[in-house]
Order: sequence, then C-alpha cells, then structure tokens
Amino acid sequence: MSVSDSLLSARGIEVTYGAKPHLFGPAGVGIKVLHGIDIDIRRGETVGIVGESGSGKTTLGRALLRLVDVTAGSIHFDGKDITRLPDARMRPLRRRMQMIFQDPMASLNPRHTIRRILAEPLLLHGLASNRKDAERRVAEILERVTLPQVCLDRNPQELSGGQRQRVGIARAALLKPDFVLADEIVSGLDVSTQAQVLNLLKELSRDLGLSMAFISHDLSVIRAICDRVYVMRHGRVEEQGECERVFTAPASAYTRMLLDAIPLPEVDPHWLRRESVAAETSDA
Repeated sequence: MSVSDSLLSARGIEVTYGAKPHLFGPAGVGIKVLHGIDIDIRRGETVGIVGESGSGKTTLGRALLRLVDVTAGSIHFDGKDITRLPDARMRPLRRRMQMIFQDPMASLNPRHTIRRILAEPLLLHGLASNRKDAERRVAEILERVTLPQVCLDRNPQELSGGQRQRVGIARAALLKPDFVLADEIVSGLDVSTQAQVLNLLKELSRDLGLSMAFISHDLSVIRAICDRVYVMRHGRVEEQGECERVFTAPASAYTRMLLDAIPLPEVDPHWLRRESVAAETSDA
C-alpha cells in the first residue's frame, strides 16, 4: 500500500525516550521504544494494534497523533507530512485526529459537568455558532451514544465506567474527526458493557466514515472490530495483515503464542454479537 492510498501513514518511525542533549558532549543514549515501524491506515478502515505489555503499541499510537516526538522516520496525514510540524500548524489538525483514552476519568475534568465537557470543544473549534447550538448538538450525540439526558448535569465521577467511556466516545465524535485512536478503551469494563461500547464504536465508525486505530491486548476484541491487525513485539511489527488471515493462519510463532495464551479453545469471532443480544434481553 502506498502513502497516497492511506489517510494516515508512517514509515520507519523510531521513538527514543530520555535522549537529552548534554551541555558538553553528545546526546544521551536513551531507551529506544520503537524500531523503524511502518504502518498504514486507509480511509474508513479500523486497524488493530496488538501486543503484550511493553510491546510499544501505546507509544506507536501516540506517535501517530504527534503526542510524542519521533526520533526518526516520517508520518503523513491526508497526504501532508506532519512529522515535525510546529505546534501552531498542528493545531488545526487536532480536531481531525482524536483520541479516546483507556481511563476516561483521566481525561474528563471532574469539576465540570458532562454538558460543559462536551459543549466547550465545539465552541473552541468553531463547530457551533453559539452555546445554544452547541448544547443542541450535545443533546443529539448523547442520544446517539444511548446516554440519558440527565447525565448532562452530572460530573464524571457520578457516572459508571461504561457511561464515562461513552462520554469519551461522544466527545471525539462531536468534533467530526477523520481519524480516531482508541487506546485499550474497554479493558476495564465487564464483557456485556464491552460489547455495547464496541458496537457503538462500530456504528459511529461506519456512519461517520472514520478511520480508526484500536489498541488492545485482547485478541477477541481486535477480531470483533478490526479489518486489519498489526502484531507488535519489542517495538517492532512482528506480523500484519487482514484479521481473518492472521487469526486463522498466523505466519509468526509469536502471534501463535498470543493466540494460544487466550483462555478459550479459540478466539470466538461471534462473542460481540452474542453479548449484545444478552444485554438487550436483560434491559428489556
């Protein structure tokens, strides 16, 4: 796949932490976390990034969003080289490149109501003409993510974990991004809530035409939601390809080891649908 075929593309990116220059002499060596990663994400595609803890998958995601600086390589977004774009020139792109965090409490201001948390980004980015328009859009997205309107006047700590994660998804979707990075967003939720959140994300991705990178250590989640997958190990891509091929005929012994480590006989590709039906039945 060429760079021109992708919404987001990286070539040979490396990230080294702690390589600070010395006053008298060369820069410190630091710790290299990513070793020459190539990755492509097409428009409307959901790509999984999977690996054990310490494999570098979260660092890769943050590098793609320019939340950490790369020490080598290049990153292109919508045909534009953003590798070393100054903050002032990156700022207009931030709306188009959103992140949903693993722990929503770490990204939601506990002193603000959900109404304010969702409305202010719309006003900041000029997507709403006034506060009344912003609140109308917020009410619409709350219905879309199946949260009751009474949540608007609550603070994040007054919501459940699943509700907070829906607020995080709503905040990202409100800004009409082209690309969303979801970092372990269901790892702290029970299975039925996971299914509801993942189905919501799939619907929004389809309806809004989003490109998405989904980071997870859970291969069942990756298979349920992703089109392609990158398997990472020690800061390198061990294997990548269409999910169906990688899960049924892995080329790497490391991928096979990850599959064998799942506490089920095999990855169940239908669990998401089954859990969703169970949740709907219990709600009824």
